[in-house]
Amino acid sequence: MIPFPEKAEDFPWQERVAWRREPHRMVLAAVAGALWPPIPITLLIWPPNNWAPSMEIDPRLVALIIGLIAVPAGLWLLRRERERTGRPSTRLGVVWRFMFYGGLLAAGLQALFALILCVFGWFEAGGIAQAAGATETTLLIYGVGLLPVAVMVGVSYALWAGLCAAFIAFRPQPEVRDRLGLMSDPDGA
Repeated sequence: MIPFPEKAEDFPWQERVAWRREPHRMVLAAVAGALWPPIPITLLIWPPNNWAPSMEIDPRLVALIIGLIAVPAGLWLLRRERERTGRPSTRLGVVWRFMFYGGLLAAGLQALFALILCVFGWFEAGGIAQAAGATETTLLIYGVGLLPVAVMVGVSYALWAGLCAAFIAFRPQPEVRDRLGLMSDPDGA
């Protein structure tokens, strides 16, 4: 028979966690989080045609570069938040924050990319009507059509990074013993 959870810590991933003391754990969590498995696997199977930074660069390389920047930045922001507020205090909180902010980052970068392409379209257009048509098409394709795809990829990437951070950079926090009897339930139950 499965025991019924009586307190919040009994649910999965709800035990309190603390940062690991070893500094190499943070680096390992950042590298493992940035290497989202679909990227290295597909890069090995289908090597990119264009490695140079340009408009034709492989999107997997762009995602890898963004991950190599965003995952360490996310760990740094998480450390600042934990020092300031003590949150997130559970593995689930760590993963949730990575997923939430990863989705926001993906949506913001996709919107920025759509706006940059609109500006490039203005310079390539032959007239005002052609510039308006290029803007409309670019915003519909990149700003509306590909936005959900970018958010799904960003949340998936962030889920992987959050799991790596939660299990590599954090350890279960030891339980505090009630030495003076002051931490007992106030209801007396």
